[in-house]
Amino acid sequence: MALDVKKINQNELTPDQYVKEDCSAIKCQIVGHWTAGGSSPKNAIHGWQKTSERVATAFVIAGKPTKNDTHKDGDIFQAFGSKYYAYHLYFSQDINKIPAQYKKSSLDKEIARKSIGIEVCLWGFLKKSEDGTFRSYVNSIVPAEDVIELETPYRGHKFFHNISDAQVASLKELIVYLCNKYNISKKFNPDVFDITTRALNGENGIFFHTSYRSDKTDFPPFPKIVKMLKEIEQGI
Repeated sequence: MALDVKKINQNELTPDQYVKEDCSAIKCQIVGHWTAGGSSPKNAIHGWQKTSERVATAFVIAGKPTKNDTHKDGDIFQAFGSKYYAYHLYFSQDINKIPAQYKKSSLDKEIARKSIGIEVCLWGFLKKSEDGTFRSYVNSIVPAEDVIELETPYRGHKFFHNISDAQVASLKELIVYLCNKYNISKKFNPDVFDITTRALNGENGIFFHTSYRSDKTDFPPFPKIVKMLKEIEQGI
């Protein structure tokens, strides 16, 4: 199904929170993230607004609504135009285990300008408590039906907040739309779930935070994500 751009919720950041430079001609990467927070895109965007740094992504995809939420699962919110940019990778940090030649703030900026970030509202990795509940790093509880247990631990973690079907559907539609808009490759490369110099070199394609950062876990090779990427490549 094609993305209906009229259904995208506009919750724009003020211009001091992103760089209002038209980078349409060089956009060549899509980068998937998760918020490591609750289900509300508004909360994520408002959180960025409070910072002094220009840290944000162009889009945020809502999670399953809780009691006080007004959004629907999978709703897409836009923080700024996709032709502009903000910083969402910061792979030049010392903690990041990548080849030394990539640890340059100038390269951070170059890739930020070339890429379009998409956040999915998920808590990320979880710990299973003695009482059987699954808890995030801030001790919030994630229902068992929303948890995925990986056969092989990913970067030290076995349990994760699983992406919902509605989120996958919206993410797929958004990626396809952006690939078509900016002529970004839809080819699925399995190496995107770990550090890849293709991402760091600014190669055209679809990537994740984990493609650039050894200290991040968004995203592991969730079956739903792998299936989605293969469908995008195949035009399904």
